[in-house]
Amino acid sequence: MADEKKEPPKAADGTETPKREEGGGASTQAKPEAGAPVKPVTPAPGGSAAPSAPAKPAAAAAPKPAAAGAPKPAAPAKAPVKPDPWSSPLLDELQKRFPGAITEAVIFRNQPSVNVAKEHVVAICQFLKGPEGGAYTLLTDETAADYPKREKRFDIVYHLYSFVGNNRLRLRVQAAAGEKVPSVTGVWPTANWLEREVFDMFGVAFEGHPNLTRILLPDEWIGHPLRKDYDILKQDVDWVKTNLGIESGQ
Repeated sequence: MADEKKEPPKAADGTETPKREEGGGASTQAKPEAGAPVKPVTPAPGGSAAPSAPAKPAAAAAPKPAAAGAPKPAAPAKAPVKPDPWSSPLLDELQKRFPGAITEAVIFRNQPSVNVAKEHVVAICQFLKGPEGGAYTLLTDETAADYPKREKRFDIVYHLYSFVGNNRLRLRVQAAAGEKVPSVTGVWPTANWLEREVFDMFGVAFEGHPNLTRILLPDEWIGHPLRKDYDILKQDVDWVKTNLGIESGQ
């Protein structure tokens, strides 16, 4: 019959099962029997929770990038590298054979350099070329440098190389403007063209050179382009006009 009441279901032991609350709520839990172990209850979300772990410290704020166009800090200036005094058995032998001819001996970046009096340059070069002097059989370069404020304004520089010892040596001879320097073409024939270039670019004359003429510029050219007092914007206008028939573009 429809109006008959249904009895609640009974458990296996004969007790009634808990009723579900009307309205769809959660069912009530049965009380635990005496002596039964009690399980720990996990708190529901939003309720009182167990003590949380300590919060991690906030990371340090990253440095802000420099604004666009801001000048960068200048790098610290590096101290200039200076040459050290040079000493060697070869230097001792040079000073012994040519007293007073060596005025300065230094080493810079593993390359020794000595100042030589121009009166002794040919004899010293002949000695250095021989086996007792280190067998510097190759003159790799001969050039010059101009120091116009100095009394002896020119440095004539010789770069020597020894195949036997794989050594390099630099000689320097100082000369004033208009002062002639002995030629070393008798020691190294390649000095012929190198000394002509020094004569052409710096105007230093070499005594004993077999053919001391210009090698890069015309013989009639006035001036020496690698001198510090030579204005690169003021070329030999007359030579250009006479020989090329045009006005100088400088």
